[in-house]
Amino acid sequence: MEFLFHFGEVFTLTSMLLLIGGTIGGLILGATPGLSPTMAVALLIPFTFQLEAVHGLILLGAAYTSTVAGGAVSAILLKIPGAPANIATTLDGHTMAKKGQGARALQLSFIASLFGGLFGVFLLIFLTPVLAQWALAFSYSHTFWLAIIGVAVIGSLESSSVVKGLLSGCIGMWLATIGFDDIQGAKRFVFHPALSGGINIIPALIGLFAIPQVISMFAKGRFDTSVEQITVEKHPIGEAFREVFRRFRALGVGTVVGSIIGLIPGVGGQIAGLVAYDQSKKFSPEKAKFGTGHSEGVIAAESANNAMVGPSLVPLLTLSIPGSPTAAVLLGGLIIHGIFPGPKLFDTYPEVIWPFINSMLLGQILMCVFGIYIASFAARVAQVPQSVMAAIVLGLAVYGSFAVQQSMNDVYVMAALGAMMFFLERFGFSAAPLVLGLILGPIAESNFVTGNQISLAQDGPAVYFLTGTLNLTLIAIAVVSIGYSLWSEISARRAAS
Repeated sequence: MEFLFHFGEVFTLTSMLLLIGGTIGGLILGATPGLSPTMAVALLIPFTFQLEAVHGLILLGAAYTSTVAGGAVSAILLKIPGAPANIATTLDGHTMAKKGQGARALQLSFIASLFGGLFGVFLLIFLTPVLAQWALAFSYSHTFWLAIIGVAVIGSLESSSVVKGLLSGCIGMWLATIGFDDIQGAKRFVFHPALSGGINIIPALIGLFAIPQVISMFAKGRFDTSVEQITVEKHPIGEAFREVFRRFRALGVGTVVGSIIGLIPGVGGQIAGLVAYDQSKKFSPEKAKFGTGHSEGVIAAESANNAMVGPSLVPLLTLSIPGSPTAAVLLGGLIIHGIFPGPKLFDTYPEVIWPFINSMLLGQILMCVFGIYIASFAARVAQVPQSVMAAIVLGLAVYGSFAVQQSMNDVYVMAALGAMMFFLERFGFSAAPLVLGLILGPIAESNFVTGNQISLAQDGPAVYFLTGTLNLTLIAIAVVSIGYSLWSEISARRAAS
């Protein structure tokens, strides 16, 4: 119970001001398209140089926590995920916003984030040594198969058929190969100088989700401000809490899935929401409602996103292995202050690490309070005329894409992918599986290539990738996931006929 001994240090004036400032700033940065949690934390690191180590980490931890949750704001209101982690939130959240239920969707997302986040931080506090050894058990073959499970999940995400979902994912994985191979340095599919650096996930994310909306407004001639506007419904906070508790299945699935994925080094939390959404859909008796503005989809996705935060720090703090890209940036923040993670970290720097972890616990609560407070105001975005909204979305898309690397090439890539997605949507393809393929492609490829090189010095690729209890378990999960998706689709078509 050593964390309780250091809890009072979070309530000092400096710590509380940094915690509140980091939480509010993180919500704003998270809601801004193009500013991912990784970028937000990286931008704040220079501000920690003159701070004490514990205060600097409190600021970074608060920003990490709230930025992940803040990405739901633009995902729900604009259908532009604030970060890859918020992709699944758009599937039901934006539909709810179009029905005038934006405030309700935001309230559900922040409350679900609170419970998922608290669970994840408690795992970090009580089970760090055990979980660190479990995370260390994952080798390159296991991470490869985990990425394949993510590809298997693609089939049931928002597409008109499982085959189209898988094909969308394959397109995304092909796009991920463009540029130079990180391991062997080979140049692949560079048709234009703008592609020489590959396709950055943030411009791709913005283009695939935002640009089709803008093009649709032009194509349908919807720039008439006299069109009847959406009425924003008021939703009591107490009812939102009761609804989250009623959807305990989705909350539990999201929290468990997010915690597990956060633990695995190198996978990152950007797929946690999508996997949780898929699994919640499979376990729900109301499968047909997913994608139509169903609250379970929002709750599962957002609880997973924040449940991932705490466990992603377990391999970082105990093994110096970041569990997510943002955790890798936090590693830099630790080293800058002369703190080197490892098995003895909690014994060597308890006066720094425990207040940092405790601040993340309190930060989850502050994030929920501030998020719920802004929900009713932010939901009024749904009442903005289409002509104004199109200009705002297009402006944010260009700004968010350019801001990543200060390069117009990213803007060109964003526009090209958006135009491509507009036509693919006409044939029943979806952006969500395509983006998931783009995210998982490099993970699967790098782990397969590295694992293959290791296997050549052992018993060969077949033994390395196809034997062992964990390998076989992951393969079985992938096969069952694809089979279940196909069976569900065939059953639904037979019932409809």
